Amino acid sequence: MTRRVEKAMGTVFSFDVRHEADDAVARAVAWLHHVDEVFSTYRPDSVVSRLARGELGVGDCPPEVGEVLALCAQAEQQTAGYFTTYPGGRLEPSGLVKGWAIERASLLLSEAGAPRHCVNGGGDIQLGPDPFAWRIGIAHPLRPGALSTVVTGHDLAVATSGSAERGPHIVDPHTGLPAAELLSITLVGPRLTAVDAYATAAFAMGEAARDWVEERPGLEAFAVTARGHTWQTTGFAAFI
Repeated sequence: MTRRVEKAMGTVFSFDVRHEADDAVARAVAWLHHVDEVFSTYRPDSVVSRLARGELGVGDCPPEVGEVLALCAQAEQQTAGYFTTYPGGRLEPSGLVKGWAIERASLLLSEAGAPRHCVNGGGDIQLGPDPFAWRIGIAHPLRPGALSTVVTGHDLAVATSGSAERGPHIVDPHTGLPAAELLSITLVGPRLTAVDAYATAAFAMGEAARDWVEERPGLEAFAVTARGHTWQTTGFAAFI
């Protein structure tokens, strides 16, 4: 068994691997730091910061930049603009990058022969193709230390967006105002790149997220509303 906690990308990542996989985890950690060097909007020397200033074109960047920007454009189209790569008019792909980086770290572990794993980055999780189910507690946005629900599964991604820890930081791109109809929303689906980006968009959608998620095959949701009520999509019960 290998466990490791690492700070990167402005948050804390944890690796829980049910194999002896120190070398594989080390490669996954190195990958996360590489992603930070390329995509951090807080580092003026990062590739994305230089791209945003016009010092580089996409063709001058590492190939993963073009890959991420294409995925961002796809997420923006699929969410009717509730996910945006340019919040406030400035290039900011971070809403997709973390999930994409975690999903890739999980793939590195699986390819190294360590499929029984959980990679957690700031509460967004990718579970490996483990035949045994994991139990993931979802924090309650109104009750510190309490859980609002528990997700059970394997080969699964789980992402939560909300305002409990960082305040009203997610803006509805269509109004320019902080999203306020939900306190949190948790999405589950197969891969974290999409699930994490969709969770941000779904929070911005507010109550309309329920119908939107219902139309997405393989995606389910659990939400806590601003009034403290909860709702879930029809297929979410399979993960409880």
